[in-house]
Amino acid sequence: MNGARRQFVRTGLAGGLLLSFCGWLNAAGARPFAVGEREMLAAIANALLDGALPSEREARRRLVEQTVDAIGTEIAGLALATQKELGELFSLMVLAPGRMIIIGVGKSWRSASVAEVAEFLQSWRTSRLSLLQSAYAALHDLTFGAWYAHPDTWEAIGYPGPPRGYF
Repeated sequence: MNGARRQFVRTGLAGGLLLSFCGWLNAAGARPFAVGEREMLAAIANALLDGALPSEREARRRLVEQTVDAIGTEIAGLALATQKELGELFSLMVLAPGRMIIIGVGKSWRSASVAEVAEFLQSWRTSRLSLLQSAYAALHDLTFGAWYAHPDTWEAIGYPGPPRGYF
């Protein structure tokens, strides 16, 4: 076996072990987010929604926290297998080795700048690996779904709310 194949096998085995460990940490089923998951999701929401969020710090923080709470509600409504996959992804992203090696964010999620998080998200969105593109799409869709489902955001996009009188 040549060196490139050996490296490929070693990398695959290491990745598989890391994912297995992450799956063990996060059992399927609705559960509250751990502190690290909340910080990671807040950093991602802050980056993805940067242009839509207010610049005033406290209002921005409040809306990001609402979005993270709504992401938890969204996930609770998904199939258990999907919840488990998201739990594995979140564990991988929260653990320092995963955050530094796979994502490329050396700081804690709380300390990472909007630009650093946006850079990692862009790299996943445009990655050659479909797995990273899928992970980006999941993070994007969860964040934007949570954001636009909240009535506080409707006025800014001109949505008058659900039709009245039909139900």
